[in-house]
Amino acid sequence: MESNGFVIYGAGGFAREVAWLAEQCGHRVLAFVDDAATESGRVLNGVPVMTLEDAQREFNGSVVVSAIGDPSAREKTITRAMTAGFRPGELIHPRVERSRWIEIGRGAVVCAGSILTTNIVLGSHVQVNLDCTIGHDVVIGDYATLAPGVHISGWVRLERASYLGTGATIINGLEAQPLVIGEGAVVGAGACVTKSVLPGTTVVGVPARPLSK
Repeated sequence: MESNGFVIYGAGGFAREVAWLAEQCGHRVLAFVDDAATESGRVLNGVPVMTLEDAQREFNGSVVVSAIGDPSAREKTITRAMTAGFRPGELIHPRVERSRWIEIGRGAVVCAGSILTTNIVLGSHVQVNLDCTIGHDVVIGDYATLAPGVHISGWVRLERASYLGTGATIINGLEAQPLVIGEGAVVGAGACVTKSVLPGTTVVGVPARPLSK
C-alpha cells in the first residue's frame, strides 16, 4: 500500500478528471476500478484499469474515491470498495477557495475553481464539480452531486443523494425556512430553483417546475 496512492472507482470521463485532480493534490493514482472490465491490460492516461477484485489484491487498504456522478451508483461503489478493505479519501483542489468555517465529510470531491463561503457542511462522498459556488449556511447531504457551474445561494439544504445538473441555480432560502432540495431529487441543467423541491422529484426550467410525466 502507498500512503499517498489513490484508487479511482470508475473509468469514464469524470474518472479521468478526478485522476487529474488527485495528481494536482499531490497523490499518485494507482488504478481505475471498472466493474465492467473484461480486458486485462487496459490503460487510461497511463493508469491501469482493473476489476475491484484485482485492485484489492494489488492495492489492499489503499485510499479510494468514487468518480461516478449518479448518487445511487456512487453509494453502491463506495460500499463495495469499503467492504473490500479500501479507505475513503477526500480530494479538494488547491484552487478551491473556502473559509475556515467549512465542514467536509469523508470521501468528498471538490474540483478546481469552486468557491465555498462560510458555515457550510458537506456530507460524506459529496461531489462538487468544476466552478461551483456555495453560499453561506448551506448543508449538503451525503452522496449529493453538483455538476459543473452550479450556484447555490445562502440558507439552502440539499438532502441525501440529490443531484443538481450543469449550470443549475438555487436561490436563497431564509434562516427560519431554508430552501430544501429533497432526498433523491434532480434539478435539470440550467434550471433556476425558486422554491423547495419534494423528495424524488425532477424539476426543470426557469423557474424550475416538476417535469411532466
